[in-house]
Amino acid sequence: MTDLFESFATQDIECGDAIIHCRSGGRGAPLLLLHGFPQTHVHWHRVAPLLMDEFTLVIPDLRGYGASLGPEPDSGNINYSKRAMAGDMVCVMEEFGYGEFSIASHDRGARVAHRLALDHPDRVSRLVSLDTLPTLDIWESLDMADALHLFHWTLLAQPAPLSELMMGADPDFFLMHLLGRWTPRPDVLDPLAIEEYRKAFRKPSVRRAMAADYRAGATVDLEHDRQDRDANRRLQCPVFVPRGHLYMSNPLQPVWERWADNVTEVALECGHFIAEELPEECAQAIRTFLVRD
Repeated sequence: MTDLFESFATQDIECGDAIIHCRSGGRGAPLLLLHGFPQTHVHWHRVAPLLMDEFTLVIPDLRGYGASLGPEPDSGNINYSKRAMAGDMVCVMEEFGYGEFSIASHDRGARVAHRLALDHPDRVSRLVSLDTLPTLDIWESLDMADALHLFHWTLLAQPAPLSELMMGADPDFFLMHLLGRWTPRPDVLDPLAIEEYRKAFRKPSVRRAMAADYRAGATVDLEHDRQDRDANRRLQCPVFVPRGHLYMSNPLQPVWERWADNVTEVALECGHFIAEELPEECAQAIRTFLVRD
């Protein structure tokens, strides 16, 4: 990975029942970068060098993803709930000495960031959620078109071992199908990054963790989200929701305003992988949001 993160240190941090693999580097205010499915922390390889002169970056693999180790999935999906994953990130940032920090997040990582900001409002000063809607809102608004578009949500949430066997039948095909489905120009993704995603996705343990993540998203995560909504518990920090217009055509801000009072949005001409497709624009948007008054 020296070709993609040559200026960053590598560290494995024990956080309860998980060992979180992460990169760190830069200078300035702390910024936690969280990746999504079906990727690893490598998702940020083009944005990180553009931010490291102004921010101290901590870039982990989520539990069970990439080179991070997670516990075995459990019947209640607690081990891969966003609450458990958010706890990992609090642990990681404490290891680096940060009690308060900003987060830039994408996809599944954005769901972890959302939960972290709800459970630990004193920790998160600003939240960036790239091209992602809250889990509860997606499930409650799902229609036929969405179900076809988001087929992996229902597939991976099926009881074990169905999704594990289907992903494992041809891991490279499954991964590349998803990458190609979510960006109009998969050729813009770095071949070195794609190879890292392949290596991770070929691990049965990673695929089990991913399935457990999605099962949690269809069960215990919804319980936690409903409890917060019923209690009118809202995000206390400013929220920024950039979207890839070619993947997410509808505005995100009205949905996020159900959860937060201070929400801003920008639409970029790209697919789902904003940080890899338009790294300069992505970095500039994050920078502007984080430093504004």
